[in-house]
Amino acid sequence: MLPAQNRMTRSTEFGATVSRGTRAAQPDLVVYTLRSDQTGDPGPRVGLIVSKAVGNAVQRHRVSRRLRHAARAVLGDLDASDWMVIRALPRSREAITPRLEQELRTALQRIRDRNGSRS
Repeated sequence: MLPAQNRMTRSTEFGATVSRGTRAAQPDLVVYTLRSDQTGDPGPRVGLIVSKAVGNAVQRHRVSRRLRHAARAVLGDLDASDWMVIRALPRSREAITPRLEQELRTALQRIRDRNGSRS
């Protein structure tokens, strides 16, 4: 489970991150990151998008748990003002947690390289 201060809960945060953020695709997921301009952020914020295309409710919840676990592992790599949204693709239902974590780290590295190590 992600700590409460690291959970993205507002739809405006999701929308801003997906529409204005930097995107990196991997085989099982797509990662969007955005540097927040809000002051006083307690830490990086992470949101998940796991649609019905991933599978039934049981499969979606399993994927969500795995993605939360992977996201918790990379929280230390994010700046306190970073927002990150992870969109699960249908292939993610067969992925194991270490693979999802590796894809997440790869996507974040690609975003850092693209932004010149800004994110």
